[in-house]
Amino acid sequence: MQDLSGLARKEIMSPTLTDIQQARERIKPYAHRTPVFTNESLNKHVNTQVYLKCENLQKVGAFKFRGACNAVFSLNDEEAARGVCTHSSGNHAQALALAARMRGIPAYIVMPSNAPQVKKDAVRDYDGQITFCAPTLEAREATLAKVVEETGSVFVHPHNDERVIAGQGTAALELLEDVPDLDVIITPVGGGGLLSGTAIAAYEIKKGIHLVAGEPEMADDAFRSLKSGTIMPSVNPKTIADGLLTSLGTLTFPIIRQYVEQIVTVSEEGIIASMKFIWERAKIVIEPSAAVAIGVLWEGKIDLAGLKVGVILSGGNVDLDNLPWR
Repeated sequence: MQDLSGLARKEIMSPTLTDIQQARERIKPYAHRTPVFTNESLNKHVNTQVYLKCENLQKVGAFKFRGACNAVFSLNDEEAARGVCTHSSGNHAQALALAARMRGIPAYIVMPSNAPQVKKDAVRDYDGQITFCAPTLEAREATLAKVVEETGSVFVHPHNDERVIAGQGTAALELLEDVPDLDVIITPVGGGGLLSGTAIAAYEIKKGIHLVAGEPEMADDAFRSLKSGTIMPSVNPKTIADGLLTSLGTLTFPIIRQYVEQIVTVSEEGIIASMKFIWERAKIVIEPSAAVAIGVLWEGKIDLAGLKVGVILSGGNVDLDNLPWR
């Protein structure tokens, strides 16, 4: 049976800035270069100059397409012919399905039964072949193992894969090209793929830049992991930010320990208020997981007044029938 560690290579290694730059060239024909917006109402409210990197406008509505696309187009022809597979609650599933369709190969997706309907529908629209499982990590991994055994497909982990991390880091490359004098970059953190890629790219391009992550208070395993110095698994997380329910990986955690200055937890009320404000005042549709990064500024737990802060809005896939303020 294929190794499901998600590292997908014989040696464990962190991606480098060169890997991220190569990923950018690899995905350039397929991925959007997303815009950077500012909003004076937000700046005034948080007393900070904020630059919003709008990955909600990326293909599949999330940054996840970058990493999935890089992984799929990194495969040699023999690997690609077997197809790809993953387990995901939504955005990575959509991203891998679309990237696979672009390369003309199958994508086998294991999704928890309670994944948002909008994300289930999108995976099907991108020709992903879905197998549902119970909403636990154990069920995901056991179901995926069966899929790999039956199909021989190549596992592309949602975050614990250097090709995925390198792809996610391309958003930070673009952000720093557009706003080279940033003082801080904030991303949300779940499994840590976006944060890891961002941290490597940002630190190597601009020494001294500060890397901060936002995480739901009700799913604070990354915060606890950074504090303890060891990976603390996510236990019964309960948050509206459904994209941030996974734990850090063996590849992402060391990168985060090396580069990330602080993980800030955000209340459920702060997530919802931030999300609603961005919808109403900036006219940008973001999902709760993206709002967590805004929540770092919103709740003011760290002093960023007067600084230039880049925020990567991770996605915009929202179930409109279940908006949190309805």
